[in-house]
Amino acid sequence: MAKAYWVATYRSVSDPDALAAYAKLSGPAIVAAGGRILVRGLPSHVYEVGLQQRTVVIEFDSVDHARAAHDSAAYQEALKALGNGAERDIRIVEGV
Repeated sequence: MAKAYWVATYRSVSDPDALAAYAKLSGPAIVAAGGRILVRGLPSHVYEVGLQQRTVVIEFDSVDHARAAHDSAAYQEALKALGNGAERDIRIVEGV
């Protein structure tokens, strides 16, 4: 079974306090669901039409595990804490 990667990019953050509250809850929820946070922060460099956006990459054992982590009660609680504090794009992609 191929690993899966949850890739999140942050288009904007309008409420840093809400993002901090989300981070406090989301990290433990993701790790408890089997996620391994590989990347978290701003790009060191961007090319072509790349954007200087906060990016997070999390590895899971499968797409099903990644989806279960996102849909878990603990992660949903983190999303409530974030509210409308950030505009993000989250994708789950299967590894090759």
